[in-house]
Amino acid sequence: MRLSNLADYAVVVMTAAAKCDDPRLSAAAVAAHTGISAPTVAKLMGTLARAGLLVSTRGVAGGFHLARPASVISVASIVEAVDGPIALTNCQHGEVSACALHGSCAVRPHWGPINSAVRDALVAVSLADLLQPARVEVTA
Repeated sequence: MRLSNLADYAVVVMTAAAKCDDPRLSAAAVAAHTGISAPTVAKLMGTLARAGLLVSTRGVAGGFHLARPASVISVASIVEAVDGPIALTNCQHGEVSACALHGSCAVRPHWGPINSAVRDALVAVSLADLLQPARVEVTA
């Protein structure tokens, strides 16, 4: 499973917004901080604002800030704002016509619980968690 580049960048943008206390955070400032192009950041910030994850204020003193505390914004909500519902297969998005096995697939009914488990894992990680130093796991 791989997130789209835009979903990945959205998580980076939201992390940058969470680190900033200034309610006038601009797309240009986020672009400079993250290295993501300014047009991409502007597009993502608009998408995230429409999804209710960022608040946008227009005008000279305008900018963006988080709509809710970072502790209650999940990675799943960020990914879904950009990519739509989390599903590992097309048939779970209602795109059954894209599958050659439609009508005869014995596995299709099992994808729902698998998708739920993946989504639950992403719901369990908050934006605040991403602000913490990464834990390095040592394997023997």
